[in-house]
Amino acid sequence: MDANEPREQGAGWSQFGATPPAAGGFPRRDTIIMEQPPPPPPAPPKRPGLGRKAVAGLALAATAIGGGVVGAVVANAFQPDPVAVTTTNTNTGTPSPVFKNTSAELTVAEVAAKVQPSVVMIQGQTGEGSGVVLSEDGLILTNNHVVEGAGRGGGQMTVKFSDGKTAKASVVGTDPATDLAVIRAEGVSGLTKATLGNSDLLKVGDDVLAIGSPLGLDGSVTKGIVSALDRTLTVGGDQNQQVPPGWPQQQQSGSEPTTIGGAIQTDASINPGNSGGALVNAAGELVGINTAIASEAAGGGVGFAIPVNTAKQVSDQLISTGKVSHAFLGVSVTDATGDVPGALVRQVTADSPAEKAGLRQGDLITRIGDKAVDGGDNVVGQVRGFKPGQQVKITYVRDGQTNEVTVTLQEKK
Repeated sequence: MDANEPREQGAGWSQFGATPPAAGGFPRRDTIIMEQPPPPPPAPPKRPGLGRKAVAGLALAATAIGGGVVGAVVANAFQPDPVAVTTTNTNTGTPSPVFKNTSAELTVAEVAAKVQPSVVMIQGQTGEGSGVVLSEDGLILTNNHVVEGAGRGGGQMTVKFSDGKTAKASVVGTDPATDLAVIRAEGVSGLTKATLGNSDLLKVGDDVLAIGSPLGLDGSVTKGIVSALDRTLTVGGDQNQQVPPGWPQQQQSGSEPTTIGGAIQTDASINPGNSGGALVNAAGELVGINTAIASEAAGGGVGFAIPVNTAKQVSDQLISTGKVSHAFLGVSVTDATGDVPGALVRQVTADSPAEKAGLRQGDLITRIGDKAVDGGDNVVGQVRGFKPGQQVKITYVRDGQTNEVTVTLQEKK
């Protein structure tokens, strides 16, 4: 397998899947009503532990603070409606928006209402999906497989907006390697463009909303959390598409499979038609493009989204030049066998960055940069996350010895 070419893997990856079980709510807490105490007697001897009065006092103080972690927890016990607030991560100092229960910020419904005008439904003769508005004059970001499906057979794509209006659309550029595409809605202006967030700030457990048109139901919103980060998945190819009972079976796309690295995993329900739609954080910022779902049964699955930082990098190139340049390492790899995880180098391309750096056939790649490699797909996905000319440290094992080498990636021709 070439580390710069798509790798096909077993069935199970698809942008289609069933709705996962709904997440349960937080248990409600009863309010403790304290009677007015008489004037305190002289202080008794100090006893270990905190009594109920001390807990109640802590709750009142924390509620007054509001912005702190303790204040957020206490507010959850007494306020009925979930809302979005911003707390500060004490390790990084960066804001991490989460859904909390306090009356001063946006509710989940308000976050959804804020984002829905920037999410569209994309319809074609043989397929449909979703997209996210990038500009007021009609630039829309979506998945490559959505464009392929909607435009198959020479059909005209149509974009449906949240207000019910429609417009014809044409392709600006596609990038099968990252499963991203940009289209333009024709004859429109004054659109509500999405607010882009920073996917590098995401943490496992962060609240997210998935917005799109699952099963043809435009403007649908589902809520979940970030289940995992930096997933590697393969999408496309001759994978079986799951459709609702009674619906006609859709044709296979016939597209080549592509490996995507750095994907966001979420338990927010993603179904056919969600592809290309928005994954947003609790502040209503776009953090990912919903792309695929992994499921072995109709009972549910987990969804995946392309990080917005990757999507922005790709869409900027598509808008400016109509194509995307990708980094090239120059090795063919396969999954390692044995006790040590990694990617086994099967072949090194002549005059490639890998050969120039000294990598050889039989080397076992265990890390790329600061990320571990546990299989060939990791190498493919991670290399696609870099830019041509970027220097990357590769850790590998040769003859039982661990080595490091710095590779300067080239542009794939």
